[in-house]
Amino acid sequence: MAGPFDLADEASYQSWRAQKLSAYPKRVEDLIVAVADPRNLTRAERAAIIDRCRRANMAIYASAAHTGADKELPRRMGEQFGLVQLDHNLLADEDAISTLTVAEEESGPRADFIPYTNKPIRWHSDGYYNPPARRICGMILHCVQDAETGGENRLLDHEIAYILLRDENPAFIRALSAADAMTIPPRMEGATEARAAEAGPVFSLFPNGALHMRYTARTKSIVWKDTADTRAAVAALEKILASDSPYIHQARLKPGMGLICNNILHDRTGFNDSPTHKRIVYRARYLDRMQLEEVGQR
Repeated sequence: MAGPFDLADEASYQSWRAQKLSAYPKRVEDLIVAVADPRNLTRAERAAIIDRCRRANMAIYASAAHTGADKELPRRMGEQFGLVQLDHNLLADEDAISTLTVAEEESGPRADFIPYTNKPIRWHSDGYYNPPARRICGMILHCVQDAETGGENRLLDHEIAYILLRDENPAFIRALSAADAMTIPPRMEGATEARAAEAGPVFSLFPNGALHMRYTARTKSIVWKDTADTRAAVAALEKILASDSPYIHQARLKPGMGLICNNILHDRTGFNDSPTHKRIVYRARYLDRMQLEEVGQR
């Protein structure tokens, strides 16, 4: 299918690229939308979030009035953008929304997984180990309480990553679009296979032609395709993510703030809690992409 993500369709790519780069938010502040009640957005608030997501595949909402613990908030926020199919992943709560906070060592398996520690998390898109039928397309991170220090996220629209790689060398895109470009080995619990190996592309397309990216910067429990083009492409992407690119935004979510996005690239710095500032973030992962039509709102 011809279009901007078809390496043979240079004209479509250049047209889309020019529009994308000219509209991309220049500062993280340009991503932030103040809202009164994230559970019930006004038409203007929803339109403002849609605008940011059309330009950058992400928006940050901020509500001074809704800073307490309320797991219905991210759920209802997502519903207003067509995000309804929650991913029931391994360590999610019973309602499929994860409560990300530092787990005590005796609290069970969560203590063994980095999102439930105060350690930094490297660049990734969520659910990179999921099979294609459970591809994570949308995501919400909602802050209930921030840490005493640290816990910032860097954010990069995956479409911008695509542009930067393709501009450097289209062969990088071809390599990272291979069906076996990146393999996550099986996860073992003793002698039992708890999750099968999952091979797949980094870049792929939805039926409507939209771009999806599956990626992790981790160096353990990952196998990259052993070709020169793949190695070069991975190195080029790592260089982009380690740079001070103006396209990479950094945000520290405060209580009542949240990130809503089409599963963009993101990381998290390490953080330190205190008795009054124990970091708590709700994470909702969706099998849906955001619906960005301005309908059904007051």
